[in-house]
Amino acid sequence: MSDKRGQSDAWRELLQRWSDEWLDPVLHEQERTEPFPEDVRRTRWLGRAGASLDEVGALEDRLGTVLPASYRQFLLTSDGWLNTTSDVERLLSAHEVGWTQDLDPDLVAVWTDADGATGARIADEEYFVYGEAQDPVSTRPEYVPHTLKISYTPEAIEVYLLNPCVVSADGEWEAWFVAHWLPGVVRYQSFWDLMNDEYRRFRGGW
Repeated sequence: MSDKRGQSDAWRELLQRWSDEWLDPVLHEQERTEPFPEDVRRTRWLGRAGASLDEVGALEDRLGTVLPASYRQFLLTSDGWLNTTSDVERLLSAHEVGWTQDLDPDLVAVWTDADGATGARIADEEYFVYGEAQDPVSTRPEYVPHTLKISYTPEAIEVYLLNPCVVSADGEWEAWFVAHWLPGVVRYQSFWDLMNDEYRRFRGGW
């Protein structure tokens, strides 16, 4: 996704495909405990209208940082989202997103001891491995307090975080998938990569 128009089109295509498949009663909607709201069923869209540039700018001002391009374009395409999978209730809208230490101090506490210690640091050659060769145990808990929480699920069964401590050459933040059943974290080089893998998981790829 090298340009803004390409990013916008790519997000719209992915999210529309995701919506259509979720709302197909034969494929996936029966996985929900209750039907999607009527307006969602009518519009065939699990998201919302895209955030405005001013709204995204206000979020960046509130956070004191510039958002990575793929996540920024997601918000401009859909300001929040219902159910990426049956275990993630929703992606937060621009006015709800916040630093994990503010939104979910309990999650931070799980990854640190009472003094904020996180154990021995994972070496770069173990940490900077992505894809199938990655070991979820090879993570850095010291990054958790600095992450951005972008999803909501009761009891934090599964959580999406963006990690500004690891930034690629093109400005993308590392994206984390955290789940109670994982021995660590599954990490991606961008939010776009995370969502594409979650779409594959939604379709039964895990």
